Parts: sequence; structure tokens; C-alpha cells
Amino acid sequence: MSAFRRTLRFLFTLAGFGVGLATAVAFYFSRMMVAPPRQRIWGTPGNIGLDYEAVSFPSQDGLRLSGWFIPAKADSMRKGATLLLVHGWPWNRLGDATEDLLSNVNGATPVDMLRLALHLHNAGFNLLMFDLRNHGESASLPPVTFGVNEARDVLGAVAYVNGRSDVDPARVGAIGFSMGANAALYAMSETSAIKGLVAVQPTSPTVFASGFASYVMGPFGKLILPLTELFYKLQGGIDFELIRPISASAAAGEAPILSIQGNGDRWGSVADVQQITAVATNGTGPIIPETTHRYEGYQYLINHPEIAVAFFEQHFPE
Repeated sequence: MSAFRRTLRFLFTLAGFGVGLATAVAFYFSRMMVAPPRQRIWGTPGNIGLDYEAVSFPSQDGLRLSGWFIPAKADSMRKGATLLLVHGWPWNRLGDATEDLLSNVNGATPVDMLRLALHLHNAGFNLLMFDLRNHGESASLPPVTFGVNEARDVLGAVAYVNGRSDVDPARVGAIGFSMGANAALYAMSETSAIKGLVAVQPTSPTVFASGFASYVMGPFGKLILPLTELFYKLQGGIDFELIRPISASAAAGEAPILSIQGNGDRWGSVADVQQITAVATNGTGPIIPETTHRYEGYQYLINHPEIAVAFFEQHFPE
């Protein structure tokens, strides 16, 4: 065999390997978007001394959802004020343990929503922590849609708490992280039952996917992203362009919305969140903390729960 033919064969082999690697990586990320591996429930409110009820209730479209209801202290002056804590992708009701290989690659750090729950409980609120569909212990109905279908879970959670005698329907709010913030925005576009929202780093999937791909894979990410989205859509996913939290925010009604977005988030964008907030009828923010990673933006509210407490104190009727 001539040197030319050997070189040609080597180049074709190398190209084939590159195409195969790109396909495998794209399919892996598409599966993470369709049906992410479930994180274990690694604790309960009882671990930090909180009374709670294990609850199960249907989403708006009948899917079984699991969670915890944490009642306010008996002497609380909040008069039935209740907050829904809505987690991100691919977390569960407790937050993100970041124990998987992808977290090691992308630099994610643990998010402890139970710590936020403790502060909010001490401030006198009832709380509902629950798993969105395809996460935690809730039922499966792939694919993940980054807020669109997950809004039905938020609507189911609202219906559940509003059916309780210890909840005042006029004082029900939500705190959502990332996909959970998107889901709450979409839910608010369909109901006036959510009286306020703290949206922590909501994001347009087009912005997030591009930023995440470039952060994790560098220039290679621009080649992988179109293939990943194709595989996602072939498995039932929604075109990223059609998932528009900005449209949901514009239709969210009169309820106040406060947004938070770290300035060092290379997956999301301050400009994106500014636009999402600006179109809301009663939007304020975003609060823009100094950060070096997206996960520091999530941690900001957990480290400063007084922001959420003050927001709901201001906007919930007495």
C-alpha cells in the first residue's frame, strides 16, 4: 500500500472517529434533556428539625407528583402564607447534589434548598417542596421541556395547597430556580393564583444551550449543539426557539415578579433575564450579584433568604 493510501485511510479513520464521538456526545446530552438520571432524596426536613408531611398530588394533567408540606410554626403571624419551592434541571426537591460526572466536568456546586426552606420556615411561611415530573420521586412523562410542561406541575401544586385549610389562597407565592423559574412563569400565564414569584436565573433555552455547550466543550460545542437539539426533538422534545419564558413573563398578569441573575454566569445571560423581567407587568430586577459561575447565582438567594422574605412581606396582603 502506498504512503498516500495509508495517509488517506488514516484520515478517514480519524474523521470517522470524530463523527462517532460527536454523535455519542450529542446523544448523551439529548438523553440528559429528555430523561435525566434521577438524583436520590438524600435527606428530609426532619433532619434539620422541621415537622413535615409527605404528600402526593396530581399535576394539572394528572401526573403523580411527590413532595413535602412543611407547616408554619403554630404561632406564625403569616396567616396561611405559603411558598412553593420549584427546583431546576436535573435536580430534585432538595436541590442539586452534584454527584454525577457531568457536574465534575462543568464545575457545578451543591445547591441546598432545604437550607433555604429552614430560613423561610423560621420567617413564618408554610412551604411545599416537591419534585417536578421526570425528577426525584415524581412520575415520568418525558421529555423535559424546561418549563413548558413543568408548568402543569406548578399548577397542580397550587391546586393542592389551595385545597388545604391551613393555606390562605390569597397568600400563595413561588420561588423558582432556573427551569423551575421558567415553569412558574408559564404557570402564572395561566392562573392568577400565584401571587408573587422570585425567579432565580430563569433562562431561554437557546441562550442556556449555547452557553453551556461552549463552556463545557469550547469551540467543539458549536458543532455538537445542533446535533444535540436534533436528537432531543427526535425523542419528542420541543424546538428550543419555541420555549420562550419571555412570552410567559409578558402574560403573567399583575402578580409581582423579582428576578435574580449572576453576572458571571456563562450559561445564562444578564441581558436575557433583563428582557424576561422587563416585559412583566409588575417585574422588578434583576438583582445582579457578583459571581463567577452559574451555581453561585443559585447560592445567592440561599445565602440571602431575607431577599425573598422581604419581597413576600411587601406583596402579600395582610
